[in-house]
Amino acid sequence: MNPSTHSGPAAGHYSAVAKWLHWVMALMILGLLGLGFYMQGLPLSPAKLQYYSWHKWAGVTVFVLVLLRLVWRATHRPPALPAHMSTLERLAAHLGHFALYVLMLAIPLSGWLMSSAKGIQTVWFGVLPLPDLLEKNRELGNALQTLHAVLNLTLIAVLLGHVGAALKHHLMDKDDVLVRMLPRRS
Repeated sequence: MNPSTHSGPAAGHYSAVAKWLHWVMALMILGLLGLGFYMQGLPLSPAKLQYYSWHKWAGVTVFVLVLLRLVWRATHRPPALPAHMSTLERLAAHLGHFALYVLMLAIPLSGWLMSSAKGIQTVWFGVLPLPDLLEKNRELGNALQTLHAVLNLTLIAVLLGHVGAALKHHLMDKDDVLVRMLPRRS
């Protein structure tokens, strides 16, 4: 591994909080994507309605976590990119991260807007009713459902690029970009 040239936590690694947020959100997002695709094809039933509730609860949780993650990121500088990266690679890295943050905000928001327009209130963990953001409007609800699906497909593409870039850094460039986001071993 190449030494990193930055000032940050533990010689180039992300902080424990940044790592925790990254991996918890990664698992939640993968679970949400899987559940979202699974529940779409189910016939209307109590189980399907329960899956939709769980999906919405987790989506609101991801929305809250991404807000916390943005605050953390704004107050804790991440490790510098490796010096060997070209200007184009640096731009791609920054644009990819920007796209991930935008999508992590836009997807749950589009789901909340869709639920509002379809007249189905979002109740976080079945306890905290969230306000409807729109009046009931079937056409708008259907348009927001399409937007929600397109944003999720876009997220999948960006995630594949993110994972591909991490693997490229690890396997081809042989730098520490992937390793510094992994949990540290004692």
